[in-house]
Amino acid sequence: METIIIIVFVLGYLAITLEHNFKIDKLIPALVMMAICWALVALGIDTFPQWFDSAKHTLIENFGSLGLEEKFHIMEGTLLHHLGKTAEIIVFLLGAMTIVEIIDYFDGFSTIKSYVKTNSKKRILWIFGFLAFFLSAIIDNLTATIVLISILQKIVLDRNIRIWYAGLIIIAANAGGTWSPIGDVTTTMLWIGKKVTTGHLFVYLFIPALLCMMVPFFIASFLPAFKGTIPTPDEETIKPTSKYSSIMLYLGLGGIISVPIFKTLTHLPPYVGMMLALGVVATFAEIYSNRKFALTYDGDESADLQGHHSPVHHSLSKIEMPSILFFLGILMAVAALESLGTLFNFAGSLQTHMPMLGTELHHEGVSDLVVLLLGVGSAVIDNVPLVAASLGMFSEPIDNELWHFIAYSAGTGGSMLIIGSAAGVVAMGMEKIDFFWYLKNIAWLALIGFLVGAIAFMFTRTIF
Repeated sequence: METIIIIVFVLGYLAITLEHNFKIDKLIPALVMMAICWALVALGIDTFPQWFDSAKHTLIENFGSLGLEEKFHIMEGTLLHHLGKTAEIIVFLLGAMTIVEIIDYFDGFSTIKSYVKTNSKKRILWIFGFLAFFLSAIIDNLTATIVLISILQKIVLDRNIRIWYAGLIIIAANAGGTWSPIGDVTTTMLWIGKKVTTGHLFVYLFIPALLCMMVPFFIASFLPAFKGTIPTPDEETIKPTSKYSSIMLYLGLGGIISVPIFKTLTHLPPYVGMMLALGVVATFAEIYSNRKFALTYDGDESADLQGHHSPVHHSLSKIEMPSILFFLGILMAVAALESLGTLFNFAGSLQTHMPMLGTELHHEGVSDLVVLLLGVGSAVIDNVPLVAASLGMFSEPIDNELWHFIAYSAGTGGSMLIIGSAAGVVAMGMEKIDFFWYLKNIAWLALIGFLVGAIAFMFTRTIF
């Protein structure tokens, strides 16, 4: 049964990558794959010899000897756990996307457009690269990608050029998320699991992450796509259409930036802070719009212009729901493989069978090659379950260089495929980027940056 589940996952994965050939939106195979995988898990629950407890990051002992009713109870609890974790991400994402749409409703991004004085493609590339790198460390790589691509859509009107920028933003955002405990879901897992601390994470990973971003951007700046200039927008299009545009921009971005502060103070999940930020931003949006509060949104643009509907409902109607559903499907499908212990065994087999190449890490003698392959694996599958598996596999103490190397590899390795990271999935949805276009044009840049950063880490860990 486990083999059948893996085959279903592989077929679903292929259908996602070939969406343009099949002319089927990627959310459909993602949702079907998720449902079938869990249905097969339920049907074959009595035949599985092991089960991965995601909450404790370890395999359940003697799972095969348990009764059928007890196995079903464990499966239902695991499914609820994964749905809860996925819902946390989705609710967080919904909040961030709504805030971005509210800012756009007030034409807030025109404020940033007015700051970008250059129309040089190369300069715009570097501006957005550094914005993505540092912003992702503050508001996480997923939200940073949403914000920057939204801004990019206002500055670079030609989509064929814009997807190049979006591809490089994925690399920069994932790199920037690795040196901050709130920059990426995997570093957050390691931080909450008391494997890394904020100070050591910065010391070990800032330089490798910076090189992981800068080297691909340096190479890309010589590519034909970034030569020349973009058309300069008319002054009227740059000028904000609302007198509250600047206020809403700073209020919206300030609300998003406040989320990690809220999390640090309350120790609540980030989505709670995001909902608070959305509530505050929405309140000011309603006040500034002078519109009546409405409980429904009928999509009538003329009625909206006459002030009969709120900007919040308008913004909610603009959210890219297919991307949200795709996110649900792919994460829950991966969760099925994780629950069977498949990913845990994959990570364990790497440790067992791979030769000890390169500089060995302390204690368990884990090979650098194993950690690098975990990074490659995070691009193919998902970095979250692989990091979860590593938490149960290795017993190194807090701030051991192994954990920092895992944080780097899992965080930046996902850039090599567009569906290998949350930032890539969101960018794929927002810009309708083709899987194979990314594989052909961006993946090799991400690989070079990944390897350069990994080599840099091997040097930095000997210094500190």
